[in-house]
Amino acid sequence: MKTLMIASGVAAAAVLLGSCSTMSQEECLAGAWGDKGYADGAAGYPMSRLDDHAQACAKYQVAPDPATYSRAREDGLRGYCTFQRGWIEGRAGNTYYGVCRPEEEAAFLPAYNDGRRLHEAAAAVEAAESALRSAEARIDDREDKLDAKQRELRQDGLTDEEKERIRNRIEEVRGEIRDARRNARDARDELDRARWQEDRVRFELSGRYPV
Repeated sequence: MKTLMIASGVAAAAVLLGSCSTMSQEECLAGAWGDKGYADGAAGYPMSRLDDHAQACAKYQVAPDPATYSRAREDGLRGYCTFQRGWIEGRAGNTYYGVCRPEEEAAFLPAYNDGRRLHEAAAAVEAAESALRSAEARIDDREDKLDAKQRELRQDGLTDEEKERIRNRIEEVRGEIRDARRNARDARDELDRARWQEDRVRFELSGRYPV
């Protein structure tokens, strides 16, 4: 599980970090590699972050200072690889890139995993709430359409063909309302389950963390 988490995190980092420049021209020319290394360590970035900095600065003919960066990054990691920070990072849904030493990870990783559990439980509640809002909005929209079509049907001067077309559309809209109401019921059930799960996780973790 830990290996999969770290591997997926590294893959995500490669996509994310490769998608934009990690340093501006001013930062590259300033050459404060110690400050950059410390900040990256404190943020939990892997050492491969330096490769992205090097790529960003190459266009300005600036090369990084790996030794200075690495020493400072290790200092930054000491503030990152803690029990408290593990909880914060997991709770925020941030990715862990396997950067902590084994003895530090023994404290960091359990807290991180607990934080991730609560993050995922809360995210499930948000997703269910969004699905319910969407279904309810669809009900309102289709009910408005139904009212409009029923008013249209009461107009004078309609041909039999026009009336039939409107009646058919009314039946279609009624079916769409039934579907939307069914979706809303399912969303409410899912929301109840998600809230129960979030409450359960919060209760389980309440003695160890500020949940």
